[in-house]
Amino acid sequence: MATLHESKLKTKILIIDDEAPIRQILAESLKDEGFEVLAAPDGPTGLQVLSEFQPHICFLDIWMPKMDGIEVLTKAVPMFPEVNFIMISGHGTIETAVKATKIGAWDFIEKPLSLDKVSLVIEHVLKFRAEKEEKQALLNKLRTNIALVGESKSLQKVREQITSVAKTGHPVLVTGEVGSGRELVCQNIHYMSSRASRTLAETNCATLPQDLIEIELFGIEKGSLPGIDKTRKGKIELIEGGTLAVEEIHEMPMILQEKLIQVIKTQKVKRVGSSEEIKVNARLILTTTHAIHTEKSAQKIHPELLEMTKENVIQVDPLRDRVEDILPLIVHFGDIVAKQTASFRKTISEQGLKAMLKYSWPGNVRELKNFIERVYILTPSDYVDVHDLRFAGLVDKKESSGGTEAHLEMSTFREARAEFEKEYLVRKIQENGGNISKTAETIGLERSYLHRKIKAYGIEVNS
Repeated sequence: MATLHESKLKTKILIIDDEAPIRQILAESLKDEGFEVLAAPDGPTGLQVLSEFQPHICFLDIWMPKMDGIEVLTKAVPMFPEVNFIMISGHGTIETAVKATKIGAWDFIEKPLSLDKVSLVIEHVLKFRAEKEEKQALLNKLRTNIALVGESKSLQKVREQITSVAKTGHPVLVTGEVGSGRELVCQNIHYMSSRASRTLAETNCATLPQDLIEIELFGIEKGSLPGIDKTRKGKIELIEGGTLAVEEIHEMPMILQEKLIQVIKTQKVKRVGSSEEIKVNARLILTTTHAIHTEKSAQKIHPELLEMTKENVIQVDPLRDRVEDILPLIVHFGDIVAKQTASFRKTISEQGLKAMLKYSWPGNVRELKNFIERVYILTPSDYVDVHDLRFAGLVDKKESSGGTEAHLEMSTFREARAEFEKEYLVRKIQENGGNISKTAETIGLERSYLHRKIKAYGIEVNS
């Protein structure tokens, strides 16, 4: 953050007052402190100088003959939203001060002016502006880090939808396969919205036991269940003014989806064990692996939720359907890993890139990211060829599709069985939205045994 002295040297101040002695004394004093200062004798002139000078701070007299300060303020605030207006008056009233504040004035100072008071107000304005600039810089940096990388038409549409929905507070439904980038979409919506400086939280309905989802979201009152010795706020209440991403909404029981619908409608929440309604201010983004307008989504997602979000559905296509994004993502992830490891970005051979373009990436963008990290770890050279990619775990399209011919080409029965098992498990885990318990139940395996297989094959299971 810049020092106060540095801020003064860069700060421009305009004084609009019909009394020449006040203009002169205040201007000279502020110039002596290092500010760049201009003055205007009336409202119309002041508006013109505002436009030409583009000041950071404007001292504006209320009582002037040609155009009073309230009229100037009313016209100037929409035209110059970045200017901090400080009203000055010799015979102001509380009513006038309140009116000026509502229009957009920063502060109100009475005449005769105290230079100490003027300096203090300016110091507060500069501190506020510096904190605002620092926060904006951090947000810009964050937005760069969560950028949706790619050139496909499908991703361009997603970016356009994010820009559109970010301006509203309406609930959004983000659909797509595991690892396709739904989390990034949620983050982009939040950090492009007016809630960017508030909390972004998430709750994953696929990883939480169903009896805990309600407590996690809505909170619980002290004594409402055995062992609950203190009141606990839910995430919807805790993120006051922020955004909550409810991931894998299709895993939430219908009765809780109905409770969530009421929160969206009323912006009020009831903790478990309480009849009191608590006012909340939360924006909800829902995610699911289910495509909408299908029988499966109709069975798993409450029809009213689908109706509420029908104008704000963002579909993130799988990576195999947006091949144009693979090369930009390879470069992007390569740059990140190179920076993290303080090394040069590796060059992948033309044949290697072709092999990566042919691969179907069942784990989507997340799988590609993890694969690039493995390549950097396992390849000592700055040049990466096909055999390096295979060593890092890449298989060609024929093999990755699970075709019988590919498995027959393997040297041993054990190899073929292992490859089939891995492909089968990846597919089933995807079908169940990354929920390991549900996958184990579906395919008839013990959960602990499935976990051992996942670990042995290095399968990515984060949802």
